[in-house]
Amino acid sequence: MTLHETATDCAQELPGARPGHPFGDDWEVLKVRGKVSMLMTEAPWRPVVILTSEPGEALALREHNSHITPGHHMDKKHWITLEDGDGVDESLVRELVTESSRLVVAHLPKAEQPVDPHPYADGTRASR
Repeated sequence: MTLHETATDCAQELPGARPGHPFGDDWEVLKVRGKVSMLMTEAPWRPVVILTSEPGEALALREHNSHITPGHHMDKKHWITLEDGDGVDESLVRELVTESSRLVVAHLPKAEQPVDPHPYADGTRASR
């Protein structure tokens, strides 16, 4: 399975996630209640997935994996770019996609949250 396929499969399982192309056909964008949680495109000759991340976690991920870099066309502190390579397996992609969605949900007003984001932080899933 490709990087984009893995990210898409995971994203489709998440509550409240809606795909779209607000930036054109070259950009697949996943939003939760209108807030972007994931972008996918081809960035100079390679497929990438762009995700939001806690600043400290983003820094640690970038320091320990050469295939995770600052967010392409995004805020470099809060966004990461993920590309295929050593150490980037299906488990990591699913974890990062889920965490990105959880962070977006956690910042929504409680009445707009499709799920309680806190159980996602420990790997469990619970819906409202």
